[in-house]
Amino acid sequence: MIWAALVILIVVLALAVPVAAGLGILGLGLSELFSKLPLSLAMGEMAWGTSNNFLLVAIPFFVLLGEILLRSGMAERMYNALVLWMPWLPGGLMHSNIAACAMFAATSGSSVATAATIGTVAMDEIKKHGYSERLFLGTIAAGGTLGILIPPSINMIVYGVLTDTSIPKLYLAGIIPGLLLASLFSLTVLIFCLIRPALGGRRVATSWDARVRALPDLLPPLVIFLAVIGSIYAGWATATESAALGVIAALGVAAWNRRLTLRMLLQAFEGTMRTTAMIMAILIAAYFLNFVITSIGLTGQINRYITSLGLTPVELLVVVVVFYFILGMFMETLSMMVATVPIIAPIMFKAGYDPIWFGILVVILMELAMITPPVGINLYVVQGLRRRGKIDDVIIGSAPFVVTMLVMIAILSFWPEIALWLARAVSS
Repeated sequence: MIWAALVILIVVLALAVPVAAGLGILGLGLSELFSKLPLSLAMGEMAWGTSNNFLLVAIPFFVLLGEILLRSGMAERMYNALVLWMPWLPGGLMHSNIAACAMFAATSGSSVATAATIGTVAMDEIKKHGYSERLFLGTIAAGGTLGILIPPSINMIVYGVLTDTSIPKLYLAGIIPGLLLASLFSLTVLIFCLIRPALGGRRVATSWDARVRALPDLLPPLVIFLAVIGSIYAGWATATESAALGVIAALGVAAWNRRLTLRMLLQAFEGTMRTTAMIMAILIAAYFLNFVITSIGLTGQINRYITSLGLTPVELLVVVVVFYFILGMFMETLSMMVATVPIIAPIMFKAGYDPIWFGILVVILMELAMITPPVGINLYVVQGLRRRGKIDDVIIGSAPFVVTMLVMIAILSFWPEIALWLARAVSS
């Protein structure tokens, strides 16, 4: 049964079938082969149940929030302000890319939106200041992944729903690892530029007066972050309601900057509908697949197989990291999470791993998948913004940050309190 599922999955991936359709085909195929009951009749109920999950309502709100930030020009103003504050470091604007991604991540919840937004405003700086194009593109692709680690995060919402884990605690747990990973990205750039100064381009001329005048442009992300995260921990709103408050805050900031127009709103709504439709199609198909594999006993078979290996908790962790690293090369991250977490998470919890800590680890592994070829989605986003050359440049530029993420996974494994301390401190 396990091998049949793998063969069907490999065939679907090889045929480049859209992710949602591929998951649905896999579910239908396994149902026809191994079930005595017509499990396909449950698809309507699965679609209705998934679409009516209150926690998942937060997803379109966070997508809309990112669209408003992009189309109202707030992201561009934020980036231009950071450009004035970061040029003193070796690597200059590449640190601005990472810092801007971290700030945008604190309002967006999506890695693709983060990479696309910062990439849009940063791309013209490569030739203007003589940067290494590969490394510069790598900072955008890797920095964009922070969108699902620094709260709010769409992937954390999905993980929380799948494992019945507290989303507010997941949000808290993601703050320190997110900032640490952003710092490690900057350290990676710093090391490369110290070894080869030519990679760092020419410094941007600035003054303290210009920096101070640009400070107000850094406030909108902070206001929105406080509206979203602060409302949760003040007890004013649930995770879903806080997403709506974030949209209201973004609209307020856009109106304050006189960028709130009917055209901007229509464009933001259209982008939100497209992205949300894609996410919900993947979720519905993945939920149906999970229902099928549970019904035919595949989940239990996998659990028994892994248990029979007699792995220690550490060995099990290594196997899971390697599994996600390899699978992430071939699957889209959200679908990979929805398809695998219901199977793997119970095994990890039984081995003694904390659900909150494992959630942060899974999110970092999803980030890693976004910049590992051949299916790393952020690689294609950045190449699409570049509109010339080969994607090989983006892949090579992102390679050092793949190593950085593996280092981050090792750090988190040796010191799990990095993820757990803040969640425990606030809860106590």
